[in-house]
Amino acid sequence: MSYTASPSPRGTLFIIAAPSGAGKTSLVKALLASNENVAFSTSTTTRAMRPGEVNGRDYHFTDVPTFQAMVERGEFLEHAKVFDNYYGTSKAAVMEKLNAATDVILDIDWQGARQVRTAMPDARSIFILPPSHGELEVRLKGRGQDSDEIIARRMRDAVNEMQHYNEFDYLVINDRFDVALHELQAILLTHRLRREPQTARYATLIKELLG
Repeated sequence: MSYTASPSPRGTLFIIAAPSGAGKTSLVKALLASNENVAFSTSTTTRAMRPGEVNGRDYHFTDVPTFQAMVERGEFLEHAKVFDNYYGTSKAAVMEKLNAATDVILDIDWQGARQVRTAMPDARSIFILPPSHGELEVRLKGRGQDSDEIIARRMRDAVNEMQHYNEFDYLVINDRFDVALHELQAILLTHRLRREPQTARYATLIKELLG
């Protein structure tokens, strides 16, 4: 007789943070594409929609009064003001996915991660680092969008952000993209193989084996 695993009773919220230029966005996209039963948490923002962006896919775009009303109603797991624009993570949207036994990837900064850990202590957090200062600067310059002054500011901001790596559960160095992606996949798999969710998935099998 063979046994089919039952769905996990609840998914896990994975927080992923990194300094600008560490390659987080590309890694998260690849992680989502290569893993079943994983969803991305789309943030709400008050900034203007950019060319090519789609409301509901890239962000949930709204205005400042609506955003502030959502804050007052306690609808965000975390929220912050960045460069005159507001960003937030919908508590209801995240919980809906988690309760459907789907793991959720949350792409935020270290400050947002602190807020989420306070609200959801069972969330797991991952910090991504570049392999060196020199490589980080090369990646930032490689975008070809910013002046030297802005690059210098981004480098200073990155150093500040990287000082908070020790607040996270896991640390991934993005030197080789394929290796970093494999490590992220391993983190998700290892967490899914913990005793508690495995017991829920294979309850029928365990009962049979112990009976």
